[in-house]
Order: sequence, then C-alpha cells, then structure tokens
Amino acid sequence: MRPRQPSVVGRRTVLRGLGLGALGAGALAACGIPPARQSADKCISTDQSGSQKQLNFSNWPSYMDESDEKVNGKTVLPTLEAFQKQSGIQVTYTADVNDNSEFYAKVRDQLGTCQPSGRDIFVLTDWMAARMVSLGWIQKLDHAKVPNVDKYLLQQLKSPLWDPNRDYSVPWQSGLTGIAYNAKVTGEIGSWTDLIGKSELKGRITLLSEMPDTMAVMLRLVGADPAKFNDAEWTKALEKLENSVGAGQIRRFTGNDYVQDLNDGNIAACMAWSGDVLALQADNADIKFVVPEEGLNLWSDNMLVPNKATHKANAEALMNYYYDPEVAAELAAWVNYICPVEGARQAMEKIDPELVDNPLVFPDQAMLSKTSSFMPLDTAKAKLYETDFNLAIGG
Repeated sequence: MRPRQPSVVGRRTVLRGLGLGALGAGALAACGIPPARQSADKCISTDQSGSQKQLNFSNWPSYMDESDEKVNGKTVLPTLEAFQKQSGIQVTYTADVNDNSEFYAKVRDQLGTCQPSGRDIFVLTDWMAARMVSLGWIQKLDHAKVPNVDKYLLQQLKSPLWDPNRDYSVPWQSGLTGIAYNAKVTGEIGSWTDLIGKSELKGRITLLSEMPDTMAVMLRLVGADPAKFNDAEWTKALEKLENSVGAGQIRRFTGNDYVQDLNDGNIAACMAWSGDVLALQADNADIKFVVPEEGLNLWSDNMLVPNKATHKANAEALMNYYYDPEVAAELAAWVNYICPVEGARQAMEKIDPELVDNPLVFPDQAMLSKTSSFMPLDTAKAKLYETDFNLAIGG
C-alpha cells in the first residue's frame, strides 16, 4: 500500500485556517486601509516568457508530489521536474502560502499599487481568489494556451460565480466538506439533520469554525441554497445554529483539530474535510465519510497569475501541463484531494489502483450533483456575516 502523507492534514489546517470569514474580520483587520482596485487598462503587465524561460511559483506546503530521493539536499518533485525538462522552463518553487490572509498581507501593498509581487503564479482558496479577481489584481488567461484546462476541467468546477468563464483562475486541487463519524462509537449518520438533531449525539459532535462551511449546512437545513441566499434566509439559518449551540448539541467549533478526537473516539462525529478523512482512513477503518442527504460543500484551491507577473505564458504552460490526465493522476496520488481533471481516473489505474474507485479523490456524478459552493460576498456583507457567526458560536 502506498503510504499516505500525514503532512497533508497539516496543510489543510493552515489552508482553512481562517476561511471565508477572514475576508471580513481577519483580512480587513490586516489591511488597515481599503485595498486599491486595479484594471487591465491601467495596470499593464508585460510578458517576457518568449525570452525568459523561468517561472516563480508559490504554493501551499505538501501540495506537490514528492519523491524520497534528494538531490543536493533538496527533495525531488517528480511532476515539476518533468515539466522543467519537457518545457525548458526553470521553475523556482516555494511553499510559502501558509494562510490565505497571511499571503494576502504579503502581496497586497504591491498588487494594490500595480507593482510586481515577485511571483508569476500562486494558489489560493476560492474566497481569496474571488477577492483578488474582484479587485482587478489578477491577469486574464489566454484560453488558447490552456487547451487541456478547457478540455478536462470537471464540469462542476467550470463556472464559479466569481469567475464564470474561468478567465482568471484554474483549480489546482479541490475537496469536499461533509460528515465524518467513528463507527466504533456511534451508528450510521446519514444527514446533517441527524448530526444536528439526534439526541444521542448531544455534546459529542463538532462543527467547523469556518463560517462558509458551517453556515452552508445551516442554510441547507432551513431550505435555502448556500450558493444563493438572502438576508432573511441568513437570519433563519443563524437562528438554527444558535439553537443548536444553546441546546448543547455541539461540543465545540474547530479547525481540523477534530482529526485526533475523531480518530480516538473522543467525539462521535463531526463536520470534516475530505482530505483529512482519507488520511485517517488509511490507518483506521472505523472512520467513515458521509455524503449528507441535504448536500455538501465543494471548494477549490486555484492557480492565479497576478498583475505585473512577467512570465504569464510560462505559467499557462504549467497550468496546461498539470491538466494532462496522466500528470494530474500522479499529483493526485500524492496529495489525496479531489483531482479536478477528467480522465485522470483512468490514468490512475497504472499509478495507484486503490485510488481509482475512491470517491474522495474521484467523486462520481451522483456525489458531485449534491455539491454546491458558498455564495461570494462583497466586503461589507462578509464582515457583517462573520460578526453574526462569531457571536452565534461564542467566538
């Protein structure tokens, strides 16, 4: 059996560290002043890819396939090494995206004033990617240079509300937020209604401290669509959460520190991220992942080319390369999140057959049809909703 990568769990901790809510309280507090909007006609970027075969790539830790081999003390990254040999493009790869808001703070002064960030491509979660796109900080992609993306991107990821034509973003990897339970300490759980309402689970469950994850569930439970809701529906969903907290149903709200408690049976069930669950299942067959009857959340981490990046065509070449199904399968076999590339499942048969039928890497259409993403929010609305949420959970 191929060893799972325990560091992937840690990567998701920092990745989801503040969630969409940081767009309101966390990110705004970090900004100090309103961010400066840019536009393509005012902030002009010049591509030097034709004469400079190089690329600066910022990503999250443990989000690239690694080899046990080391060269000159450095870990070998097989698919990235193959890209460099195939394209002649020298990639400077840095795992320095430890938190969406933290990374925003690193680059906001440059991007807000139309200055180079020192990066040609970086990877950010939906909510932060949406923010940067709305601020005009991201270069528009040339679809003619990413034919694999247009051909193989999963249908469910093709048209997010914040980038409906994928003109500015390309998913790197994706994941699900659903229910996980420990079958050793509880019976089967089939729905969010069960998780929130079963008396035998009182005080034995955790939800996530990330506003979009938890409130998407509450919105579903009051009959609203997390991808499109109004203030009245928000208020109703918030009351649902407050009632559950007041009744003692929820032990606490967590990042992915639920992992150890779930594994040890200290909690019976929880709201969970798919990559965490897959890592746990490698060593604990009692851990189950549930697609709730009401639906579940789908999210992506997205490749973006910032303004003033001078190697846009090289970045597009890398995007196109990682959407080759065989390359995508090799990457997915290591990171264990949802592969956003159609055709990678067939390629996985040669790489790691045990993952071919794993729905947490290759969800079927039945599962994907039950997913949705959280509605994009403007800055003012995000700040208001985050305050509401924090008060409701006692944050």
